[in-house]
Amino acid sequence: MFKRARIAAKSAARRSTFARRVLAALLAASLLPAAASSVEARDPLLAYGARIVGDDARTRIVIDFDREPRFSVHYIANPERIVVDLPATAFGFPAKDLAARGLFKDIRYGKMDEESARIVLTTTGPVKLALAKVQADEAGKGHRLVLDAEMIDKRAFAELVKTQSWSDRTDAAQTRSAIPAPEKAAPGDFVIAVDAGHGGIDTGAIGVDTKTEEKQVTLAFAKALTDRLNKEPGIKAFLTREDDEFLSLSQRVLIARQNHAGLFISLHADTLKQKDIRGATVYTISDKASDKLAADLAERENLSDQIAGKETVAEPPEVADILLDLTRRETQAFSISLAESVLNSFKDQVGTINNPHRHAGFRVLQAPDVPSILLEIGFLSNAEDEKLLLDEAWRGKIVGLLTDAVKRYRAAVMANGG
Repeated sequence: MFKRARIAAKSAARRSTFARRVLAALLAASLLPAAASSVEARDPLLAYGARIVGDDARTRIVIDFDREPRFSVHYIANPERIVVDLPATAFGFPAKDLAARGLFKDIRYGKMDEESARIVLTTTGPVKLALAKVQADEAGKGHRLVLDAEMIDKRAFAELVKTQSWSDRTDAAQTRSAIPAPEKAAPGDFVIAVDAGHGGIDTGAIGVDTKTEEKQVTLAFAKALTDRLNKEPGIKAFLTREDDEFLSLSQRVLIARQNHAGLFISLHADTLKQKDIRGATVYTISDKASDKLAADLAERENLSDQIAGKETVAEPPEVADILLDLTRRETQAFSISLAESVLNSFKDQVGTINNPHRHAGFRVLQAPDVPSILLEIGFLSNAEDEKLLLDEAWRGKIVGLLTDAVKRYRAAVMANGG
């Protein structure tokens, strides 16, 4: 009897051990997707080759990846665009290999956040992907994504937009990760949001000689300015973006407001058709543009969301509120005061264009309660400005002058009981 009991006990122990092993295996399996996602974020896909062929009736895009990519496709109207969402991806092929042609008049691609990338195909008219698939490379070098686009009529495109299942995971992810948590400001600290224009898939302007992207220039200046401002007692500055990440215009405004910023400074380095124009310009918001140059610039900057394949969402009409209107007027007056302080700092130190304080309807300056300016530090379309924009010593000079301007502005606000 004892022998049978020992045998039964051993059998039960073996079953228990086996059950624990099975349970461990199931738990490990349940964790695999999260682990794979984590590895994917650390080790992005590599898009190492691309090609585009076709005409204005049918166009094919092929992109080579080092391993199989997951992807999703969505359609956006006004203007018509096809958005291809990918996991984190490094794009390693020359830009000319995917230059727009055929049914596509503009092609953008790049990082959205740490875990996602996006390809945005702006089309010449209503277009659909007749084929969108991943297939293994015959030579065993990885996988390729094949996109075959063809013309359709407006009604068919509208139906595509209407019936698609749009679950913008990248937007949800970046909204959570985009809003930074800067060191908590001490009571009485003057909080400043420093906004590096463009980022991620939205490269901004391109340097005329070095082909440097505007998003790199603005981030370098923004980091330097934030570091310099944070050395000043009573001032706490933070970045709206800390790396090469896309932020929508409304997100930038939201970040400033959620962190209770008392100032918002957006840094840019645009290009102009007139290559001889150079120098800094300070812009404030206005319903009516001060001139055509300001109007054109605002129109280009306000297209950032479209470049990144963001759906155009109509702003809800706000209820007429005399207090809100007064707040906006006061904020606009403070914005103008800041612009004048910056230009006073630059006087005889930094070249500016004619009439250097201009205004237009920039969406990134629309916070009703945060004084805001957009500073064009210089123009990447001008060879001399481009050299300065890439010069570390000149960057330090600009940062010092901007800090002086902010200190004067703050002193004036404090003197008036602000």
